[in-house]
Amino acid sequence: MNYQIIKDRNILQEFIEWLPNLEEGETYYVGLLARSKYTEGNIIKSDKQQLKRFTSRKEDLFYKIWQLECPVGAYTNKGNAVPQESLAIYITPNPRSMYDATFSGLTTLAKCIQHQKRTHNPHQEVMNEIQRSKSRSCFVDFDIDYKEAGYGQFLKPWVFERVGNTANVRFIETRGGYHVLVDPSTVEEPFKKNWYQELAKHPHTDQTGDQLIPIPGCTQGDFMPKFV
Repeated sequence: MNYQIIKDRNILQEFIEWLPNLEEGETYYVGLLARSKYTEGNIIKSDKQQLKRFTSRKEDLFYKIWQLECPVGAYTNKGNAVPQESLAIYITPNPRSMYDATFSGLTTLAKCIQHQKRTHNPHQEVMNEIQRSKSRSCFVDFDIDYKEAGYGQFLKPWVFERVGNTANVRFIETRGGYHVLVDPSTVEEPFKKNWYQELAKHPHTDQTGDQLIPIPGCTQGDFMPKFV
């Protein structure tokens, strides 16, 4: 029996097709986590346990996610098998700059040497820099931490009233709410000055900006995120 990361191949493929095409020196950053809030009992001690993280070209993304479906028990926490229901996989929808990450990674590693931090893991340090190194702002993400039946039908017109009906906006339903992804270059002219502040005022906005998002078609606890 294997862990199930991909729940719906078609939805995942649709999401991958939607992602921006990468330019030279860009990559996507992906992380598989075990989340304590998705698991009953006290199996996962911390809120987030990093199981795997990697970079990927767009054309390789499906297969790299598929490769995470290893036998149950291969992911562990203090010697115990990580339960299926704790798994969640995330991606940065904004591409990352490998050049910027290389520069900042060299600086970080030099500081580790300077301060004689002999226990630091250079691979993890560089992966941290890749995660931080946004290349382009293709989307601004608004994490709406609220969900009830039919709420998405209210949320959509509320958003478009603040960015314009022709703006490029995608809504992803998640386990606990919605991610609203706005292409800032498509916001209509009358809204360009205040659209960000207006969306950030939503009473259930948790975080905004350049964030990791759950991957549609894949697992997020016992839920499968999807476009709505």
